[in-house]
Amino acid sequence: MPSLPDSDELIFFVNGRKVIEKNADPEQNLLFYLRKVLHLTGTKYSCGEGGCGSCTVMVSRYNPKNKKIRHYPVTACLVPICSLYGAAVTTVEGVGSIKTRIHPVQERLAKCHGTQCGFCSPGMVMSIYTLLRNHPEPTPDQITKALGGEASSPIAGRKLPKQLGKDCICILFCFVEICTKLYNEDEFQPFDPSQEPIFPPELIRMAEDPNKRRLTFQGKRTTWITSVTLSDLLELKVNFPQAPLVMGNTEVGGEEIFERLFPCHPCILLQLTLSFYSTILFSGVTIGAGYSLAQLNDALGSIVSEQPKEKTKTYRALLKHLRTLAGPQIRNMATLGGHVVSRPNYSDLNPILAAGNAIINLISKDGERQIALDSKFLERAPEANLKSEEIVLSVSIPHSTKWHFVSGMRLAQCQENAFAIVNAGMSVKFEDGTDTIKDLQMFYGSVGPTVVSASQTCKQLIGRQWDDQMLSDACRLVLDEIYIPPAAEGGMVEYRRTLIISLLFKFYLKVRRGLNKMDPQKFPDIPEKFMSALEDFPIETPQGIQMFQCVDPRQPPQDPVGHPVMHQSAIKHATGEAVYIDDMPPIAQELFLAPVTSTRAHAKIISIDVSEALALPGVVDVITAEDVPGDNNPQEEILYAQNEVICVGQIICTVAADTHAHAKEAAKQVKITYEDIEPRIITIEHNSFLTAERKIEQGNVEQAFKHVDQIIEGEVHVEGQEHFYMETQTILAIPKEEDKEMVLHLGMQYPTHVQDFVATALNVPRSRIACHMRRAGGAFGGKASKPALLGAITAVAANKTGRPIRFILERGDDMLITAGRHPLLGKYKIGFMNNGVIKSADVEYYVNGGCTPDESELVVDIIVLKSENTYYIPNFRCRGRACKTNLPSNTAFRGFGFPQSTVVVEAYITAVASQCNLSPEEIREINMYKRISKTAYKDMFNPEPLRRCWKECLEKSSFYARKQAAEEFNKKNYWKKKGLSVIPMKFTTSRWAAALVHIYLDGSVLVIHGGCEFGQGLYTKMVQVASRELNIPSSYIHPYETSTVTVPNAVFTAASMGTDTNGKAVQNACQILMARLQPIIRKNPKGKWEDWVNHWWGSAFISLLISLLRGYQTNMDWEKEEGHAFPYYLYGVSCSEVEVDCLTGAHKLLRTDIFIDAAFSINPALDIGQVEGGFIQGMGLYTTEELKYSPEGVLYSRGTNDYKIPAVAEIPEEFYVTFVRSQNPIAIYSSKGLGEASMFLGSSVFFAIQDAVTAARRERGLTTSFTLNSPATPELIRMNCMDQFTEMVRVVRRGSCCNLLYMNFQVLGVSLVTMTNLTGQVHLFQ
Repeated sequence: MPSLPDSDELIFFVNGRKVIEKNADPEQNLLFYLRKVLHLTGTKYSCGEGGCGSCTVMVSRYNPKNKKIRHYPVTACLVPICSLYGAAVTTVEGVGSIKTRIHPVQERLAKCHGTQCGFCSPGMVMSIYTLLRNHPEPTPDQITKALGGEASSPIAGRKLPKQLGKDCICILFCFVEICTKLYNEDEFQPFDPSQEPIFPPELIRMAEDPNKRRLTFQGKRTTWITSVTLSDLLELKVNFPQAPLVMGNTEVGGEEIFERLFPCHPCILLQLTLSFYSTILFSGVTIGAGYSLAQLNDALGSIVSEQPKEKTKTYRALLKHLRTLAGPQIRNMATLGGHVVSRPNYSDLNPILAAGNAIINLISKDGERQIALDSKFLERAPEANLKSEEIVLSVSIPHSTKWHFVSGMRLAQCQENAFAIVNAGMSVKFEDGTDTIKDLQMFYGSVGPTVVSASQTCKQLIGRQWDDQMLSDACRLVLDEIYIPPAAEGGMVEYRRTLIISLLFKFYLKVRRGLNKMDPQKFPDIPEKFMSALEDFPIETPQGIQMFQCVDPRQPPQDPVGHPVMHQSAIKHATGEAVYIDDMPPIAQELFLAPVTSTRAHAKIISIDVSEALALPGVVDVITAEDVPGDNNPQEEILYAQNEVICVGQIICTVAADTHAHAKEAAKQVKITYEDIEPRIITIEHNSFLTAERKIEQGNVEQAFKHVDQIIEGEVHVEGQEHFYMETQTILAIPKEEDKEMVLHLGMQYPTHVQDFVATALNVPRSRIACHMRRAGGAFGGKASKPALLGAITAVAANKTGRPIRFILERGDDMLITAGRHPLLGKYKIGFMNNGVIKSADVEYYVNGGCTPDESELVVDIIVLKSENTYYIPNFRCRGRACKTNLPSNTAFRGFGFPQSTVVVEAYITAVASQCNLSPEEIREINMYKRISKTAYKDMFNPEPLRRCWKECLEKSSFYARKQAAEEFNKKNYWKKKGLSVIPMKFTTSRWAAALVHIYLDGSVLVIHGGCEFGQGLYTKMVQVASRELNIPSSYIHPYETSTVTVPNAVFTAASMGTDTNGKAVQNACQILMARLQPIIRKNPKGKWEDWVNHWWGSAFISLLISLLRGYQTNMDWEKEEGHAFPYYLYGVSCSEVEVDCLTGAHKLLRTDIFIDAAFSINPALDIGQVEGGFIQGMGLYTTEELKYSPEGVLYSRGTNDYKIPAVAEIPEEFYVTFVRSQNPIAIYSSKGLGEASMFLGSSVFFAIQDAVTAARRERGLTTSFTLNSPATPELIRMNCMDQFTEMVRVVRRGSCCNLLYMNFQVLGVSLVTMTNLTGQVHLFQ
């Protein structure tokens, strides 16, 4: 290998300041460099694989050829710093700051209530800011596209574009409001593009320097060489033939992918800063290999607008896929050449390029040559591979011709930013003037280890007419040719085989339609009912209306209660100045912790060899169970595994090192020897339980079954859900020098629990442990109990080393270790009359609790107590148990089991409707509580607000008119169906709290309470409460961090009761303080607040702790099966309309109307955001979010590539939220906690999908009584819309009955193959 020169200086700019890095490491990414080297912490780490958008920054480059500056968004976690030579990077800090001036984008995001937890807000700011730098007056569609790479958008529920007004003064991220405005547009500062920072002139001079030279950056293991000329690069390829050429780095990506692709070190990476070129010729277009996919999109868009339509069929097919391929950040980084030559099996573009007869232009030092982008190339035939010294220069794409049709199709879990489950590129060329096939090509992605060509099928169809018989033969032939083995990677074998021929059918229809347009007399058109199958669902900009109470005009102007007040930290969210745990500055001598987790579900630990780990540089220690001074098993949980592991992902030991990279590398070197133990229990279908059975019963269930007209029995599976909070679990533990004190900073919902676990583990009194939190980047229940376990593990490490420990879970580890929502199996037996009245119900629930109790008992309690939902069934029995399995322990999650269990309730309501030939909404109306009644556990309640929500939702959503319109649509469309569903809800909750209020001599007020802030706006509402009670402006009041030092023994913040309970505590504290102040006020009634407080000094206490332990008196006697379990009820109704593509299983949410009993909202802006966000998160649970485990208990879904939370494209096209007024004398200011309850309302989407599938089945002559399990993924939707294609897949088998068996086994819930859902369903996965 030729010798390499010393490292060059890396020069680039960040926020207008020059950065000179003398020791640039090619393996270091921009995100790490910004956060840990430059200490710019506004850019956040969340997923580490470019899939969430939290680390979005803007990169700007000057092109000396066209003298233009290009601004584009990138995900900093995928950008090697060595690729930034000559670039200008802008982070959220460079856009605006509270300390200087906030930018109009930041202002609008904050004041339009577009932030919740705020962790993802900097990324969203940068996406929109970059858009504005390129398009000062963007359209709504451009804004929607810009947000396509932000996985967190719908979690907040309100970060949505509505419009961009004249001169860019109204970038709105929320919906139109009526009744009262959520924000005042007049406050917004105008956007002036001329005031944006200029591109650094030095970088222009560097780019135009005629004497630019090769640059070399040498790291410890890797060398990065940047060429500035093509000839220089070709010389390097001769010298380093195995060195990969890196352009966008999206394929190499993060560290884990880097290690997999380049396991041997040292390694050489080559980069070329040229984009090559793009030219349009008579026969087609040639695109430079260095063009980013975003530039490719622009180039093709320009060509399509200029060229005749018949020439641009391939280009339009590519443009359609480019719209949804990844997110805008990735599209701006990934290059055409890199995408083509990497040949991923899931490629969206290569199948279309191959179908369009594209040519790859190669170049080497020996000259140029061309190879066809065809089946041999895509299937990696040796003769079609690039030579080691060659690079891709460009890709030539021929024009299509009149009798040549090209199309691309894909289906993914989500509409955009998701890998395709199956995609295809197809083309057919006819003999001129005929429908006789002259040439046919079909390429499929994601059906094998490479893109696959159905070449044999195509050959056999040459010369055939383009008719139905040809289609039938083509389907049979392609199924025989493209074989997906039962244990294929990715699973979903039968579904993917169905998609192969479903997409072929779509192509057949499109071509038939195209031929008819060319000659209607000669070529018959497709049936009118088939027309809707031709088009994919569009991505529209969401719109909607929010309705909430007006504030009483007699209310004092300075009283903020009831007003849509901006989140207290919103501006800091938008500027990146809100400090999260890992944003805290480094502490002297701090160490980083990396976990070593079990790879076995149930096994003995034979040995732990840490010698290799301890020998690595920077490693300080390895911590095991032996190092725990106190109890290693607090409350039946396990800190460090000892002697035995009981799940994959259980922490066995941790490695403490001077950097995160060193700790992580050392963790890989810890050697664990196991001996498997039986049984290994993964699904819940075993007699293994964590808790005793919970039961409630009323009436005589068995006797009632004898006197009904019909009885049905069934079961429903509801799978789990990952919390996917944007900030992963992060802990900073600082041991103090005296008295064994320990200070912990962490994002949590339950400080007291953390304090307890840490004190128990360290064997010290709780008073020695101080837990602090200011905010968390999302929680959703995932930071209730898990931080206690992780906090104790961290504290033990800090105790042993005597040094501060920073423990940051990477996304994959977080998902593996902390688990999530409990998967549930519900079994029911329902007795009812022919008129739809349900007389008797016997319901059993089983949840997969995992390996330790965690919150499973509470989850089962909630499931059983809320099991009737809104329906009165005189003879009702419900039983529930948590099952013990060898999986990580599932835990609290928004709704505490209610979102899972109530799906079962609504499922049997739907089943009864089917049996009675009535609509589901009629059955709901018939059986709904109608008057003051007792629940099954004998608690009195008044359902009047429920009935009002139900009535208003039906009327104001125009439900019946839309239902009729949907039925008409369904009659006219065979392959697409619409469905509507309206779902009611009765929800309950309870909690207690404490608060501390300080009044200082200058009149300022400090409010402290036991509640935790993780985006719901709790601190903001507490300021509103204190402002009203003290009768002072909100500006006087400052909310302080939550801490066990200031407010001890507080319970966890969850179940949407934070405001109810902490608000009462703050209110009581303020009222007592005001009572003490009254004598002074009476003496000086016209005085100012400051005068009264100063006069007060020395005459009374000016701070007061109010403890409201069990402020709401609740009780539940499980032996008697009765009690007053909850303080109050809240109600809601959601109506959703969807459209389903029966050929692919895709669905589109057209409209949602939510009517929720808010009583009186303390802050409508925050509460509406909670309702919308909860609904979207619930919709994700029921549709797109799918966790995949192996039969060995290994979680495969560990990141954004495999686990899809809803994105902007999944938001309802129309979204209406209405707060219904009622009275709630129990809670503060007659308010109610809303965010938790709204999660279940997302099920209206699930049941609307079921309604659409039912319509399809009815038309096909199938039974309308069927079970749709949750989540209703495209796979389940498609396979329940059974037709000739699904039947063909079941019949056509290759030498065995594997495919047929697969379907049977899925129904039976038997784990035969290689992917298991945790309630017992089976899918194929490897």
